[in-house]
Amino acid sequence: MEPEHIDVAAETGLPRGPGTHQDCRGVASVLSRVGDKWSVLVIMLLRDGPRRFNELKRMINGISQRMLTLTLRGLERDGLVTRTVFPTIPPRVDYELTDLGRGLAVPVMALGEWAFAHLPEIEGARNDFDARNGEG
Repeated sequence: MEPEHIDVAAETGLPRGPGTHQDCRGVASVLSRVGDKWSVLVIMLLRDGPRRFNELKRMINGISQRMLTLTLRGLERDGLVTRTVFPTIPPRVDYELTDLGRGLAVPVMALGEWAFAHLPEIEGARNDFDARNGEG
């Protein structure tokens, strides 16, 4: 590609047209939700079945009640999680992945497994980078 080459869509096979930028914004909003660290952890924990709010809070180290509430609400809004309230005293609320959420759990788990498997390499690369750049 030359610097004056600007027809990236033709070169990459991406669709052209006025909707392309809007589509990118839509996909970006979805990826920001599913790429959020708290959302990833919630999805991973819910893949084995429904869980109660406090159970999730105990299992996710470092998440505040407010952040868990916002995360679950966002996942519910996006159709990835359902919220079921049981009329008990006190009320019991369960969160569960929808079919759409279960489909997302597969790549999320693969990404999580990759991250765990490569964590030592990534930490080593970070340490090397920081040493070369006088950081840390």
